[in-house]
Amino acid sequence: MEIEGKRSMRHRVGDMVRGFGKWLQQSLSKRFLPFVCLGLFLALRVWDPTPLEVLRVRTFDFYQNFHPREPTPQPIVIVDLDEESLAEVGQWPWPRTVVSDMVASICDSGAAAIGFDIVFAEPDRMSPAKIAGTLHGLTPEIRDDLMKLPSNDQVLADTLKRCRVVLGQAGYFRVIERESADVIKTPIAEIGGDPRPFLLNFIDMVRNIPVLDKAGKGHGMFTLTPETDSVVRRVPALLRVGEPIFPTLAIEMLRVATGQKAIAVKSDKLGLTGVVVAKKLVPTDRHGRIWVHYAPSDPKRYVSARDTLNGSLAKDFFAGKLVFIGTSATGLLDIKSTPVNDAMPGVEVHAQLLETILSGDYLTRPGNAIGAEFSVALVSGLLMIFLMPLLGARWTLVLFVVVTGVLTAGSWYLYVEKGALYDVTFATLSTFLLYSLLTYANYSSEETQRKQVRTAFSHYLSPAMVEKLAEDPSHLVLGGETKDMTLLFCDIRGFTTISEQFDAHGLTSFINRFLTPMTDLIMSNGGTVDKYMGDAIMAFWNAPLDDPDHARHAGLTALAMMKRLGELNQEWEAEAKEEGKKYIPVNIGVGLNSGPCCVGNMGSDQRFDYSVLGDAVNLAARLEGQSKTYGVDIVIGENTRNQSEGAAMLELDLIQVKGKTVPVHIYALMGDEEFKESEAFTRLAASHEEMIAVYRGQDWKAAQGLMDRCREINGEPGLGLKLDVLYELYEERMAEFKESPPPEDWDGVFVATSK
Repeated sequence: MEIEGKRSMRHRVGDMVRGFGKWLQQSLSKRFLPFVCLGLFLALRVWDPTPLEVLRVRTFDFYQNFHPREPTPQPIVIVDLDEESLAEVGQWPWPRTVVSDMVASICDSGAAAIGFDIVFAEPDRMSPAKIAGTLHGLTPEIRDDLMKLPSNDQVLADTLKRCRVVLGQAGYFRVIERESADVIKTPIAEIGGDPRPFLLNFIDMVRNIPVLDKAGKGHGMFTLTPETDSVVRRVPALLRVGEPIFPTLAIEMLRVATGQKAIAVKSDKLGLTGVVVAKKLVPTDRHGRIWVHYAPSDPKRYVSARDTLNGSLAKDFFAGKLVFIGTSATGLLDIKSTPVNDAMPGVEVHAQLLETILSGDYLTRPGNAIGAEFSVALVSGLLMIFLMPLLGARWTLVLFVVVTGVLTAGSWYLYVEKGALYDVTFATLSTFLLYSLLTYANYSSEETQRKQVRTAFSHYLSPAMVEKLAEDPSHLVLGGETKDMTLLFCDIRGFTTISEQFDAHGLTSFINRFLTPMTDLIMSNGGTVDKYMGDAIMAFWNAPLDDPDHARHAGLTALAMMKRLGELNQEWEAEAKEEGKKYIPVNIGVGLNSGPCCVGNMGSDQRFDYSVLGDAVNLAARLEGQSKTYGVDIVIGENTRNQSEGAAMLELDLIQVKGKTVPVHIYALMGDEEFKESEAFTRLAASHEEMIAVYRGQDWKAAQGLMDRCREINGEPGLGLKLDVLYELYEERMAEFKESPPPEDWDGVFVATSK
């Protein structure tokens, strides 16, 4: 009996093991897709693409916005070249004698150190000798007296020599031609390994002129490196320019103020761990960047440069203070986006970095942060996969909310109490996506059948395409053909400002009133509307039906759209007056380009659209974006111009658009064939063409004269074309070329930096 009992027990245990194995096998098979998705999510975290990084740092931005660094008294002042100072002293750059007076005033007040968030890369044009060489009518005696006076640069250099001043420098990604001079480097001790492979490396740097360079007590880099979303969160403590290493402005100011001879950098095989300056270990990330723990922007940090010059400050105002000299003036283009302020002067970023160091209130990404975040995502995903079948969707969601709350609270606590940045957004998002997938899978498994309906009329097609498909429904398959086509992109300028006038219903009505007549014009001229993108339209010609004159038809459509827009603006203006509302004119930009494209039904077996792909499509989109740059309504590519020579066109530029490596000629479409034959436009076109030619021949004076002639002709009755922005653009370029002439082999190509 005892033996039979043992056998029965073994059978029961065996059955339990086999049952558990079968259940596990079935469970794993049902969970195969969630396991694959979890693996993909974790692989995505290891890859860490830009959108994921942006999501993470935006979470940290929220932390700083909600709980910024608590301001504490720090001996830091910003001398601001503000709008009032520029209005009183004059536009920047000021004569170096004025800068010298400002530095002397700050220095004599007892400043611990002065740092320039400015670089003096060129000699002062207001120096006496330069004035003597340019002014006419001076007597020999006056000219000799001026030549004997010291240069303004020397005056400033003499002031710098007696003060603790850190001169600013900036990294540059191209070699700069300059007067040969030795690079002055701050001694940097390397502890633990070579940090260079991990530092941001520039090809060259913008330096101060030698006479000033030698007079400074220190030299700091004020280069700020915004992240992919253009927000400045981390500032490099050290930067490379080739082999030499240079400290950032705040680090160098601290060194000079404390009289230290050198800076030390600590690193290991994984990268940098910190920088030692003034006996302080400043933590950095592996690339030598310091997280700036921002405090709210405070006007008390600033003092106007005007007040340092007019003597309105107390004599000891700057005593013992670290003084940054920079600008908040919008016109000087040193405004940065930060986690706590969308428009912070760059000089304040350096000041806030120094405040972070002095207060010791750092933000850090601990070394175990990535591992901890990965582990949380893994455990949360596994719990979701195994608990969903047991608890059901409702209670699993409750558990998810509770766990998310705990993780978020823990991340917030570590930020507030430790300054440690741990991300919970990835674990939360990946777990929620798994929850959604499992919920959908459970719902789908309860369905016995699923009916799929796919018809031609579920797709948005032009009437011509509908007729073609009615004749031959076999076209509703994946595939395409290559054809020479003309593409049109149209977009409303300043749509954000216009949309602020409407609620959701009113905005929908406005968009429909704009898109409907524009669509009618496109289709009535044989075009096919590919898609609407908010307020933008994409259309094409020569498909699905052949149109040998597609470039001309697209151009006439663009001109008709401009005319119809004028009529719509009159209607909207009248309605705004009746309703007592503010009227904002609606302007659009149009880009046209012709070239070979692949057109056909594109997508998947489940859903596809009749659309077009190709390099010509991308260029057409870029041309629409350039309409605002050149101040014209319709920008066309060279192929479109060649296929519609009867229209009135003016060449705009030889441009390398963003994302392209080969330059293209671009033109402005001004009118139809009749307008082209008008006497005034014929003269304008001839002068404009000659102006473009002499401009590319680098004859700036002749180009200016021809531009003046073009403006005169354009002012005659019957013309009045939109050319002011275009000619002002060329005048700005020529002014820059007079200061820094292009190379002899310059071919006139302009490289666009925006879409």
